[in-house]
Amino acid sequence: MAGIISRFKDIMSSNINALLDKAEDPSKMIDQYLRNLESDLGKVKAETASVMSEEKRWKRQLDECTENMEKMHRYAEKALIAGNEDDAKLFLEKKSELVNKQQTLKQSYEIAAGNAEKMRSMHDKLVKDIGELNARKDQLKVKLAVAKTQERLNKIGSSIDGAKGNMSAFDKIEDKINKQLDEANAMAELNSLKEENNIDDLMSKYDDEKSTNPEIDDELAELKRKLGL
Repeated sequence: MAGIISRFKDIMSSNINALLDKAEDPSKMIDQYLRNLESDLGKVKAETASVMSEEKRWKRQLDECTENMEKMHRYAEKALIAGNEDDAKLFLEKKSELVNKQQTLKQSYEIAAGNAEKMRSMHDKLVKDIGELNARKDQLKVKLAVAKTQERLNKIGSSIDGAKGNMSAFDKIEDKINKQLDEANAMAELNSLKEENNIDDLMSKYDDEKSTNPEIDDELAELKRKLGL
């Protein structure tokens, strides 16, 4: 009996919520704990039935002893009424023996009754825990699934934040490249304008001399003729 009480001591002191809080995987913990409880419940039921049977046996013997004590007392009274004092004495001696036996039986019964009460408490707690877990199992698993989904979303969010940082860095690089390209294009445009100006200057060197006013030229020629020049 002591072994059974010791073996199931943790069942009596266990706290479902505390166990789930410590579990790395609450979903697996729920299923495993239920399997353990179902197994324990079978053992406790068998042991409880055995202890309760023992309790009844000691109670029956105690009741029989008490009934025999009362019977010996009644027979002692009848013997005295009949004037048979020696018979009455024998009945009282038998009653005295039964009194000692009653004390022993009473102690045994009290121990058996205590053990039966402990086993009944274990049984009732196991039934309650199993019923509670079965009622909460699906709800807990749904909550756990939601929690895992949220964890994945949080990780994705962190990845997106990292991607945003990378995109920001890429934008800066792109801006720098665009700036270099714009500067190169501007320089090329300036070089093109300079080349065109040089060609224009070179072409003007070979252009005809600047033309003068024809009327002035004619008048100048007439004046040179008169002067004999």
